[in-house]
Amino acid sequence: MNVIWIVADTFRRDHLGAYGNDFIKTPALDALARRATLFERHYAGGFPTMPTRADHATGRWTMSFMGWEPLPEDTATLAEILAARGYHTAAMVDTPFYVRGGMNYDQGFQTFVMYSGQEGSATRVQHIGSHESRDVRARWRVEEDCNAPRTFTNALQWLERHYKEDFFLYIDTWDPHEPWDAPAYYTEMYMKDFDGEAVQPIYGYWQDVPGFTEDRVHKARAAYCGEITMVDSWLGHLMRRVENMGLMENTAFVFTSDHGFYFGEHGGLFGKMTFAKRPDGSLYQHGDPDSQWQRSPLYEELVHIPLIVSVPGIAPSSYSGMTSVVDVMPTVLDALKVAPPEGLDGRSLLPAMSDPSEKGREYTVSTIPFANPGDPVRSVDNIRRQLQASPVTTLTAGEWSLLYSMDPGMSELYHLPSDPAQQTNLIATSQTEARELHRLLIQFMKDTGVAQNLLQPRMELRI
Repeated sequence: MNVIWIVADTFRRDHLGAYGNDFIKTPALDALARRATLFERHYAGGFPTMPTRADHATGRWTMSFMGWEPLPEDTATLAEILAARGYHTAAMVDTPFYVRGGMNYDQGFQTFVMYSGQEGSATRVQHIGSHESRDVRARWRVEEDCNAPRTFTNALQWLERHYKEDFFLYIDTWDPHEPWDAPAYYTEMYMKDFDGEAVQPIYGYWQDVPGFTEDRVHKARAAYCGEITMVDSWLGHLMRRVENMGLMENTAFVFTSDHGFYFGEHGGLFGKMTFAKRPDGSLYQHGDPDSQWQRSPLYEELVHIPLIVSVPGIAPSSYSGMTSVVDVMPTVLDALKVAPPEGLDGRSLLPAMSDPSEKGREYTVSTIPFANPGDPVRSVDNIRRQLQASPVTTLTAGEWSLLYSMDPGMSELYHLPSDPAQQTNLIATSQTEARELHRLLIQFMKDTGVAQNLLQPRMELRI
């Protein structure tokens, strides 16, 4: 059997037709979901971009022992394990951090193709003065030149050469991550009078930036939806080519993401983390050399992510048990009948795919790699910034979601069935539930070997 694993960065679960969105056009993914298992309660682990990739590659809770940093060479990755078993392991990538600065996330791939047209946001221009995507983007003339189309095209061309081999093909496109600059006709599906502006997200509350308007947030969301449909279109091209090659009956498919994005929810958040304010009250910007991170809550829009898995011989279904990113790697191994290495935190989802009554996880943890206020961290764009406030860790268990902060009075508790949009913080009136979720968090940190200087400050829930 072969495996094609597709990661689309920043792809919100609630923006996918298969999960109930009847406005955004995702026909290819909806078709894949109809022949797959749709995981209803799948959650992020390490947050954001590269910590998730580390979780995916290793099947481990990497937030407990590494940050946004190179993948350790002595860590067994999925690609390495499969290469040793005779699979041709190939990665087609445009997410820009896989190998920059010795990151080593190409480990185990016999073929690794990096398309460097991404990262066209203001971040690296302001910090460094230039970046590699500028020249690439200047040459764009047609849709096929854009990032996701180019990455899927690389995958299609690779398949033409190797479709008769046993293969593990990994496709990672940063779209629909910003900059949201798909061809305008995609955005016009969602905003007929789109004027072509590529809106840069605030990474904070949009109201804190003078002159910024809610209309620009709406424009950004329309462009984001356009990129979702573009990604879906090219995934559809891939699926058709796989079908034409006669591979559908012996190829497993995985589609997932790393996290979502805020477009004005929770009081005006526009981004996925929150910049601190300068002493004069203005918000730090991407390019400020001394910028810092403020409290960055991880609500459902960020951590409740899509997962669609199709394995030949397993009937389509949906699964409502709780799952985590660390479970995908052992699922692939199980589908290929390859024994997992020692020390995995994830567990195969094949039993749940065959029997939807199978019990899911008791809880999941979603967080930036554990750190304390004042620590410098690399997050979002691999630029080192200081944490001005306690990072927020989300623990989801049963019907409840705890957003834990070390800062007194800053933790939040939500009852998801009655309050899926997380509008009513119940921590003051449901302290028994809050303390039980906090107990689970502390036990998780102990079980996964979090360092004492990170564990000790979190031993108390300061309501």
